[in-house]
Amino acid sequence: MAAGARDRADVLQSLRTATAHEHEQVESTLDLMSPALDRDRLTAVLTLLHGFWQAAEHGLDVWAEREPADAADVDWARRRRSVLFAADLRMLGAEPSADDRPELPAVAGTDEALGRLYVLEGSTLGGTFISRHLATLPDLAATGRLQAFSPYGAETGAMWHAFRRFTRERTQDPQRVVAAAGATFRSLAEWCAPVAA
Repeated sequence: MAAGARDRADVLQSLRTATAHEHEQVESTLDLMSPALDRDRLTAVLTLLHGFWQAAEHGLDVWAEREPADAADVDWARRRRSVLFAADLRMLGAEPSADDRPELPAVAGTDEALGRLYVLEGSTLGGTFISRHLATLPDLAATGRLQAFSPYGAETGAMWHAFRRFTRERTQDPQRVVAAAGATFRSLAEWCAPVAA
């Protein structure tokens, strides 16, 4: 296998290794698996996540307009989740804001889009566990099923597999993908710092 092809094949391993610390930082900050999680804290977390997803999706929408074939191939339209965070907030009795969002770097190309999507899509894997956990909490069990944490339901594995395949096939510069993922994780951790447990 040529060096370039090998690097592209290994990009997912590089992403996992290079962003492990940032990933742990975000999970620790949000602390969504806490047995003490209540409605007020969940609402505060969802409010921040909604704002972040709005900003992240805006950058990806701009990229999708420039690279419609790549956006279609990665099924970008189906992967949008800010509207689900908004619906979850309303289910909890809160009104989502359209304006409170962070400033994120522009998505320069498909490599940068893949880095950002790695963070957004990767969260659906842990989200399935969060959804199950929420159903066990007395303060939240009666709320109904929140959608944003596990948007694909039984298709979560298939959607992640399709994203991984696309990333391996379309990555041009693995370092740019990794850099974009790291920047996205750091921005998410910084944005969510106000709810740090």
